[in-house]
Amino acid sequence: MQYMIIFREPLAEFDKRQDPDQQGAYWGAWGAYIGAMRAAGVIVKGDGLLPPSTATIVRQRDGARLIEDGPFPDVKEQLGGYFVIEVPDLDAAIDWAGRSPAALAGSVEVRPVMPADMLL
Repeated sequence: MQYMIIFREPLAEFDKRQDPDQQGAYWGAWGAYIGAMRAAGVIVKGDGLLPPSTATIVRQRDGARLIEDGPFPDVKEQLGGYFVIEVPDLDAAIDWAGRSPAALAGSVEVRPVMPADMLL
């Protein structure tokens, strides 16, 4: 079964990506995690995201399109990226989510991917 694991991190974690003193450990932890998933053959797809300051929110209200640029300070954690993984069951997906570096400082959401035949 396929599950999406969604990584949320505090802004302080995003800052580590560019901090010369912290980026080695930050990216090293992610590299080890992704390497383990690749070795296990569970990755279907995945992407990291650029910082929240690069985001744009689009809303339609009363026929008007409203555009809002980031960052969005109302939330404590920001979406950092995701993977779609293929594993036998929810317990296996939870295990992979719990190994994520994001689980240490932020949170990881696990959701089953809707099968294509349900979209019709």
